[in-house]
Amino acid sequence: MTQIVQGAAQQVLEAVPSVMRTIRAQLRTHRRADISVPQFRAMGYIDGNDGASLSDLASHIGLTLPSMSKLIDGLVARKLVTRTAHSRDRRRICLSLTPLGREELRAAHRFTEKFLADCMSGLPDDDVKSISRAMQILKGLFSQDLKPPATAHTE
Repeated sequence: MTQIVQGAAQQVLEAVPSVMRTIRAQLRTHRRADISVPQFRAMGYIDGNDGASLSDLASHIGLTLPSMSKLIDGLVARKLVTRTAHSRDRRRICLSLTPLGREELRAAHRFTEKFLADCMSGLPDDDVKSISRAMQILKGLFSQDLKPPATAHTE
């Protein structure tokens, strides 16, 4: 592994947590008070994975199936998520956002996106372009199912 790659990895490890803390803080301030952060994260996952199963969602959020079921119960009761049986396997639950749930999620995203844009508005255009390009590269890299090469696990 080259020093350039090692340095870039270190910079990602240093930058991403503070960026995510800022994003989470903004999302928290612009969500309904009766929606917990895990519920909000669940809504985000469901939005990107319409028809997701309870198991998929529990794995993504890091909760047990009973805990995830209870969390979803709360979102269903607030009419933010629907829970339906799968068309071919009635034991499998399919989750979808309701129009109200989608609007709640979109509103929080709009506020957070505006906050981030305001933060970057004082930067030179070249820096903003660099950030945009870096985010495109990272998204492409980490949208894949990454498995480190066998030689990468040397210490």
